[in-house]
Amino acid sequence: MSISTKTGDKGQTSLWSGERVDKDSIRVEAYGTIDELNSNIGEAKHYVKSYEVKDILEEIQNDLFRVAGQLASKDKLFVKPIEENDSERLTEYVHFYEDKLKLKGFVIPGNTIQSAKLDISRTISRRAERRIITLSKSENISGSLLKYVNRLSDLLFIIARFEEYLEGKLEYKKW
Repeated sequence: MSISTKTGDKGQTSLWSGERVDKDSIRVEAYGTIDELNSNIGEAKHYVKSYEVKDILEEIQNDLFRVAGQLASKDKLFVKPIEENDSERLTEYVHFYEDKLKLKGFVIPGNTIQSAKLDISRTISRRAERRIITLSKSENISGSLLKYVNRLSDLLFIIARFEEYLEGKLEYKKW
């Protein structure tokens, strides 16, 4: 089977749940932004110094397939949706790195190549969250999915700071 089906040549695509929708719909925009995020995290993995952070990024990538699948499922429940324990796992990671770093102010983002890649991923995550919130105004979106995407940007922020910390390049904004 070819990945080029030609069924989208007139501006529509199929959702995982089977419905046809316009390619510029907010639903497609939301899961497309999740796909963009997943690709950017894939790039960031090549730069991070910490093996623990790399493992977390791989977990996130696997989760993002579930997020995208849920968003691409309009009226049919996705096979493995994001659940409360997924966002709790991210929260635990955030707290772990917060305890290590003890941040004390605003930081200048992107002081290493790996933190810059993670900060770009963080901003894409926030854009995805905004797209998902827009979608949630007209469609039923799981609270667990919304919480997960919100927590994800926090985690990407803190692990970017950890990567800077490892190289002694964590820089605070001087007022």
